[in-house]
Amino acid sequence: MNELIPAFSFQRVFVEPWTQPGGGFIWIALMGFFVTAACGLVGNYLILRRMALVGDAISHSVLPGIVIAFLLAKSRNSMAMFVGALAAGGLTTVIIETIHKRSRVKQDAAIGIAFTSLFALGVILISLFASKVDLDQECVLYGEIAFVPLEEIVRIGGLGLGPLPVVRMAAVTLVVALLVILFYKELLVSSFDPALAVSLGINSSLVHYGLMAMLSVVVVSAFEAVGAILVVAMLILPGATASLLSQRLPLMLGLTVLHAALSAVLGLHLGVWLNCSIAGAMVVAGTGLFCLVWVAGLFKWYAVRSSNRVVGNKSGGGVSDLLNSST
Repeated sequence: MNELIPAFSFQRVFVEPWTQPGGGFIWIALMGFFVTAACGLVGNYLILRRMALVGDAISHSVLPGIVIAFLLAKSRNSMAMFVGALAAGGLTTVIIETIHKRSRVKQDAAIGIAFTSLFALGVILISLFASKVDLDQECVLYGEIAFVPLEEIVRIGGLGLGPLPVVRMAAVTLVVALLVILFYKELLVSSFDPALAVSLGINSSLVHYGLMAMLSVVVVSAFEAVGAILVVAMLILPGATASLLSQRLPLMLGLTVLHAALSAVLGLHLGVWLNCSIAGAMVVAGTGLFCLVWVAGLFKWYAVRSSNRVVGNKSGGGVSDLLNSST
């Protein structure tokens, strides 16, 4: 048991990460927060539209885009990789919509066809052209958020803003938040009732493709740190947890950001304690928050049901006594 779960030390788990020179763990926590917040904000609308698996499709289909960008650029330049992955994400959206709207194939089946085919294509391209380069499926699937502090520091003048992935993810999160605020009405109406959106003069198709483009940018920006598999959980968990606490979308969006902050901090400490993948620990922490809210909701539902049953029994007894007394 001791080998499976390391001994817990409050000093090592909760104090040292925030007091180490260089602040490496601070950048890891910030990266986790920005990734989860951006994914969660977009994920709320995916859940409302019942399109949660689109995030899974895009996160897997970036692999061939990365490989093709590497072959064209002849280097592992992060910007070339980003553009290639983004193009692959956009292509995935177009393929899904084309198969769904131009055939009798349902949307979930179209998603499965698109992402499995493109991911398999990426695996083949790696095995043929990049097998001897440090570019593999594992780095895309799992990522490594612990390497974020080692990346190049972005500087403006003499001021260091932080590691490049953190600054880029912070910018993406800010843009996502601004777009959600600016196009709140369009996203809300088109997500709940596309027919009403058309009657109000809102182009539902344009909103849909805009949301898919935003999703592609978020997924591509996040997968370098948390990987394609973990980013799917971060797209769904914050919104799913928020939906258990409220049915009002503005409050759900706020709760999503709170869930992102708690997942990042708790996951960081869990990863340090267990000496495991910090990104994976953040997802486990987010799942723990979801389970906590879900269980609390079950207890509340049971309490309300029991209360209603007691009130009903009392009411029934009163009517019965009244009938008996009248006879």
